[in-house]
Amino acid sequence: MDQYREKFQGLLRELFQFDCADLDFGIYRIMNYKRDVIEKFISTDLPKAIADELDRGVLADESQAAKELVEIAKQITESLGKDALDADGRLAEAYHSTPLGKKYLDLKGKAAGGRGRQALEATIFNHLHTFFSRYYQDGDFISKRRYSKRQRYAIPYNGEEVYLHWANHDQYYVKTAEHFHDYTFTARGVTVHFKIKAANVEQNNVKGDTRFFIPRVKEIDWDEKASQLVIPFEYRPLTDQEAVTYGTKNQQDKIIADAVDAIPKRLKKADKALLAVAAERHKNSDGQPVSFLEHHLRQYTRRNTSDFFIHKDLKGFLCGELDFYLKNEVLNLDEMETAGEDRSEGWFQVMRVIKAVGSRIIDFLEQIESFQKMLWEKRKFITETQYCITVGTIEESFYPDIAACDAQWAEWKELFHIDEEQSDLFSNGKSKKDRRIAFLKAHPTLMLDTARFETAWVDSLLGSIENVDGKTDGHLLHADNFQALALLQDRHRHAIECIHIDPPYNTATSGFLYKNEYQHSSWLAMMRDRIEVALPLFVEDGAFQCHIDENEYEVLFKLFDKLGLPNAGTIVWDKKNPMLGRKGIATQHEYIIWRGGADSVIYLRNTSVQTILKAASDIVAKHGGVNTGDGPARHRAGRPR
Repeated sequence: MDQYREKFQGLLRELFQFDCADLDFGIYRIMNYKRDVIEKFISTDLPKAIADELDRGVLADESQAAKELVEIAKQITESLGKDALDADGRLAEAYHSTPLGKKYLDLKGKAAGGRGRQALEATIFNHLHTFFSRYYQDGDFISKRRYSKRQRYAIPYNGEEVYLHWANHDQYYVKTAEHFHDYTFTARGVTVHFKIKAANVEQNNVKGDTRFFIPRVKEIDWDEKASQLVIPFEYRPLTDQEAVTYGTKNQQDKIIADAVDAIPKRLKKADKALLAVAAERHKNSDGQPVSFLEHHLRQYTRRNTSDFFIHKDLKGFLCGELDFYLKNEVLNLDEMETAGEDRSEGWFQVMRVIKAVGSRIIDFLEQIESFQKMLWEKRKFITETQYCITVGTIEESFYPDIAACDAQWAEWKELFHIDEEQSDLFSNGKSKKDRRIAFLKAHPTLMLDTARFETAWVDSLLGSIENVDGKTDGHLLHADNFQALALLQDRHRHAIECIHIDPPYNTATSGFLYKNEYQHSSWLAMMRDRIEVALPLFVEDGAFQCHIDENEYEVLFKLFDKLGLPNAGTIVWDKKNPMLGRKGIATQHEYIIWRGGADSVIYLRNTSVQTILKAASDIVAKHGGVNTGDGPARHRAGRPR
């Protein structure tokens, strides 16, 4: 029984995110303050609640009868002889009328079909572990709806002929960019810091070689007096030698395993630090001991490199699944029928215990998940706002300051290859400042970037322009697209005429991260949430264009249908084959799915192109074909190619 209890307790510590060292805010801060209370619930209150429930009702009677039956059996063998009971516990008929025999038979009837106390507790812990572990993996709850032992999964639908469903249908896909916050935890009175010393970070989601967190073991710094340990890291691709060492699969896990071995060796002369990192934190969900160092290394690397999901209604989902589990996994009608109708109450009591404990855990998990959901859905603060303003709209009194801003002129030179420094016969020995001012007056369409200037000067500039927002004819947002679209809801609702997106194609080279190897499900969850939040921005007859290839075209098409966007057609704008003289049917295409107003008309050729094509057709018709220069005409009138 102990192994089942410890295994489930290890899972609960993970579910409750018991040790989130770098999450020092909101509900996580409260959890850190109440860590002792949470640990008491896991290690003491939960087992006691189960034990108390088993101490009453039919299960208690059965358990007590089973316990007394053992004692009576011992008395029978001592008083009536070893032959009174056979190997299966059956009492010889000759002793049925004896006082001990009557008591034995009565207790055997009460205990029939019952299970011992330890067996019942083991069963309950095992069921709870089985239930919660099947929906939790690598930090997320995955909506794998179970149905029965034979039909493992169910898809909830309302009788539609065709229904689009995916595993992460009820979850937000959250893309986490690399964020290299210093990570700190405390173990045995020692404060341990993970610090990035060198990081080759991918910019703008452009993926290069896969990068890994690699500890710089030789540079570990231990401060005995302050009881602080600093472990520096690099974030970079593997070297050729490292690629050979770590292979092609699970490289980060192998790096961590090496670090767990190498770091303690580096600290062999620092007893206090060694004890802190090597000490057992707790047992994991498999019952294996995990050191403080290993646990936090895995948490740190996973948090910085993995995308994750947030469930939109975790309580509703888990409660529904728990009901399914109790009816299909715990309630065994065949065994109940064999045990007898009078034993059914014991089965239902086991179900009540599992449901009561499971519901209590679900309530706690729901608080954590709902808090993350609230943070994700909350509109984000704008951290920085800058303007691009044409020089011609700026009062000339600001020109001297603009002329003095070398950073702005350097940007213009890079973008537009301007040369305001050139002297000629007409410069008349003007200073650099005067030449620049003259250049500004001569080029009113130059675009000034306020990011190149001091805040106070920018405030003064904006104050001089009447109705800045009204004169702003465009917005450029740098943010996660879900958050950016949410920010635009109030000001631009029903105001956007066209949305044109080019999402990841969900191929091996797209740089998309797949949680739990749910490649298509992760992608669909990401797309649905972002398209859905964009729809309120649309005007009634707006145009929504999305680039995609064969890999996800079919499901994306159905997703647009599910979201209610009218189909205006699909453009096939590129193909890989046949090309360069190859023969056969094209096997790779790129599409533009066009959604929006049902009456949308797509003109692929403007009037000038149409005029040219008409003139070419007339010429071909007049001369009877096309002269290729290689012989007689080959293409006849009316079929220009």
